[in-house]
Amino acid sequence: MGRRDRREIDLVMAWSVDRLGRSLQQQFALLSGLQAKGVDLYLHQQGIDTTTSAGQAMFQMCGVFAEFERAMIRERVRAGLQRARAQGKTLGRPRTPEVVEARIRAARRQGKGIKKIASELGIGVSTVQRVVHGPAPNPGPRLRNPNR
Repeated sequence: MGRRDRREIDLVMAWSVDRLGRSLQQQFALLSGLQAKGVDLYLHQQGIDTTTSAGQAMFQMCGVFAEFERAMIRERVRAGLQRARAQGKTLGRPRTPEVVEARIRAARRQGKGIKKIASELGIGVSTVQRVVHGPAPNPGPRLRNPNR
């Protein structure tokens, strides 16, 4: 937004409100920054033009509903994962079969390269690397972003 700071532009055009930020706070900060520099905003999908007070109000309402929709989706996903765990379903990618892992190790002992093994067995290079070198270390629990 360097051009905005130098006042080279007076209008920012975007396809949709959800392209402007992940949260209402980000969108509000962007709009505040634009307004402080005397730059207006036009959103094509919603037909919002912040050169008018009605456009400013609509922008803020769209942001509220977009954040609400993301929160609802997040809740539904979490509920679905919880239900699947309660039903004893295995989540995530299926494990590589032991037979395939044994073939990978045998081929590696014969001195074959990782790419050669992958092409011979019809599997991905990353699968061969994981079996040969072991799984990547677990980075630990993901920290929740307080802005979301």
